[in-house]
Amino acid sequence: MARRKPLRLAAEDAGDLEVLSAALQDAVAQLGDFSFDRRRRRFTAVFNRFRWEDRGFGEAWRTRSAFDVSGVLGVKSKRLKRGAPSAIVSLLSISFEPGEAPGGVLVLAFSGGGEMKLELECIDALLADISEPWPVKSRPAHEDGK
Repeated sequence: MARRKPLRLAAEDAGDLEVLSAALQDAVAQLGDFSFDRRRRRFTAVFNRFRWEDRGFGEAWRTRSAFDVSGVLGVKSKRLKRGAPSAIVSLLSISFEPGEAPGGVLVLAFSGGGEMKLELECIDALLADISEPWPVKSRPAHEDGK
C-alpha cells in the first residue's frame, strides 16, 4: 500500500457530520471503547474504521480512529448491551436532529437497531486516525452494492 496520510476531519455543522458519517460507515468498536465524561461534557469512541477512501487501490484496509465530540450534555442509548464492554457494534451512520439552535441531538445508528443519542450544545466533533492501516480480508457489503 502506498503511504497515505491519516484522515483528520472536523465537524461544526450537519453537512460536516455527513462527511464524518461516510468516513465512519461500517466502523466497528467494542462498547468499552466508548466513554462519556459528564464533567468535561465530552464523548469519545475508538473505532476500527474501514478506509473507504482507499477503494480502488486493490486491498481493503482498516485503521484505528478516534471520534471525539465536545459540548455533550447527555448520552442515551437503546438496544446496546450496557455493562458488556466487549460487545462489538458496527456503525451504520451518524445523523443530526436539530433542536434549539445551535444545539440538537447527534444520533449514532448501529446495525441490529442499536442507537446512541448525544444531546449537544452545538456540533463540535473530530475524527482522527490514530494507527497505521492494516489489510483486511473482506470489505463491507451493502444491498445496493456500494
